[in-house]
Amino acid sequence: MSEVFTCDKANVRLDVFLAEKTDKTRSAVLKSIEEGRVLLNGALPTKAGVKLSLGDVVSADIVEARPISASPQDIPIDILYEDNDIVVVNKPQGMVTHPASGSPDGTLVNALLYKVSDLSGINGEIRPGIVHRLDKDTSGVLVVAKNDRAHLSLSEQISTKKALRYYYAIVVGNIAAEQGRIDKPIARSKRDRKQMAISEDGRNAVTLYRVIERVKGYTLVECELLTGRTHQIRVHMKSIGHPVLGDPVYGKPAAIAPNGQLLHAHKLVLYHPVTGEKMCFEAPVNEVFSAALSALGFKSEI
Repeated sequence: MSEVFTCDKANVRLDVFLAEKTDKTRSAVLKSIEEGRVLLNGALPTKAGVKLSLGDVVSADIVEARPISASPQDIPIDILYEDNDIVVVNKPQGMVTHPASGSPDGTLVNALLYKVSDLSGINGEIRPGIVHRLDKDTSGVLVVAKNDRAHLSLSEQISTKKALRYYYAIVVGNIAAEQGRIDKPIARSKRDRKQMAISEDGRNAVTLYRVIERVKGYTLVECELLTGRTHQIRVHMKSIGHPVLGDPVYGKPAAIAPNGQLLHAHKLVLYHPVTGEKMCFEAPVNEVFSAALSALGFKSEI
């Protein structure tokens, strides 16, 4: 239930003001702002640190989050490779990568804790070993670190673009160019804090794409991530007028994609964190993606 407060002192940060007025933790306040449950003078605030003026009206629905912990769960997962340092999985569509509010269990981390004896502790008990994420409804290859040395190496490979990540996507409409580079910064949306958007003050984001095949009304593309922003491919493809088919957030739902966007991380190239060996891991598209390709008339074999 929302509470309403009138600012009684000037030049105070929004998050500090709410923490004082509600007696809630700063983390709870920040999360509520990100989730769009705070309004400043009837509108979503631009950021948590915006300075208030005397008389500003703030309405807020702030709930302390329950502590989240990851416990082992016997959930089937497709392990593509495992050794003493890394484990590579083919994450299914519909599985969240790690626990969070709204998804406290049933995640990839819960499954890994059951099947893998030790995971890197760098990301804490909620995200042990997680070096990079895939959205819940994005399937495909994901690498997890089993010790801190591997975690640091893999993180550096991703940040320096030494590790390569490739995705297949079916997008709406026919892309005219055979290939392209989308270089547009991404930030959290100011209209909906649960979404991301192209923004001049966002973080650098670059996606390369090449057309594999076109059919009437749709294009099959391969995308390569040069950066790893939240929802990057989905936001970038929308920005050029070709949202990913079935994307309920940046496009629209589609009967042919009942489980969400048709986006699949099909290949990951990296260097083993201990031996330095170049390794390539691939995963075939899931049954829903494959069925959509056939139903739409694509002939390419991927």
